[in-house]
Parts: sequence; C-alpha cells; structure tokens
Amino acid sequence: MPPDPSLKYGVASPQDVAGMTGRQMLQATIDGKLPSPPIAQTLSFSLVEVGDGYAVFAGETGPHLLNPLGTVHGGWALTLIDSATGCAAHTLLPAGVSYATVETKANFSRPIKYDTGRIRAEGRVVTRGRQIMTAEARIRDASGRILAHGTSTLMVFSNGNSETQPAAAEPAVTAPEKT
Repeated sequence: MPPDPSLKYGVASPQDVAGMTGRQMLQATIDGKLPSPPIAQTLSFSLVEVGDGYAVFAGETGPHLLNPLGTVHGGWALTLIDSATGCAAHTLLPAGVSYATVETKANFSRPIKYDTGRIRAEGRVVTRGRQIMTAEARIRDASGRILAHGTSTLMVFSNGNSETQPAAAEPAVTAPEKT
C-alpha cells in the first residue's frame, strides 16, 4: 500500500498538542489536524478509530514487508500490536501525561502473506493504574480471522509536573469485545 498522499507525516510539536488529552491528540491525527507519525508511512498502516481505552489501526500488506522466507515480517505485526495497545492506553491519559511501552508480547496465529490485504488491529485497555497500564490487541484479516494477538505493559509518566499525574486508578472503559 503506497502512503496516502492526503496524509501529512511528521511529529506534532509540543505547542500543537498543549492542553490536549491523549484521546484528543489521537482524534486530531485521524482528522488530519495533526500529522501521522512517520512510522505509519514506512510500515503502511494508520490510526482509524479511537474511543475510551480503545484504538484501531488499519494496515495493508505488500511485498515491501516481506522477510527472507516470503511472508510478512513478524515485526510488522508486533509493531501494530504495540501501536494499538499504546494508543488505547493513550486515550485515557489527561493533557500533559505520556506513556512508554515497558513490554509487548505477540502470538502469531497464522501466516500473514504479502497478499493478505487489509488488516485491522484493535487495541483495548485491560487494566489502568496510576503508573502501569496493560492492554491487549488482536490483528484480524478482512474476513475476521485472527492473525496475531498480544499484550503490552505501559508505564505512565507525568512529564515532571506533579499536577498532571493521572487520577486515581479506575477501571478501564473499553469498546464492546468482538468475537
């Protein structure tokens, strides 16, 4: 999938995102008000939907993603899992608060081939604490078959400002699970 010519790629400046919650930042990216990250262009995927504790990426396979054995490199799927889980967590963060992935684990259920076509990676927050969040993601093909799934542990940072610490731990609010 060639990069979408209608998208801007880059990294938003701190001034562009000042005062925005994580969900607002991600929605602004979907809406084209903020640039999509450069990795989305390189790896042929984009953020397409966000909700509270929920994020969806769509991607397109192709020959540019192949490993030496002729299947899509597992790192592509792992990157999608990391992106979907991280952005799901980001939707729950207030303005001025960020996160970093501590660990991401993937399980590959079936081969992803260069001609698999469009995939969907759905991430959902599982637990939300003040400093640690966990999330899970599933990658499905166009017919809904699970190609890979995984989990991430994420550390929450206040960016040095104690006034921007997340509120007390509370249950994650997620979109309904699809089976």
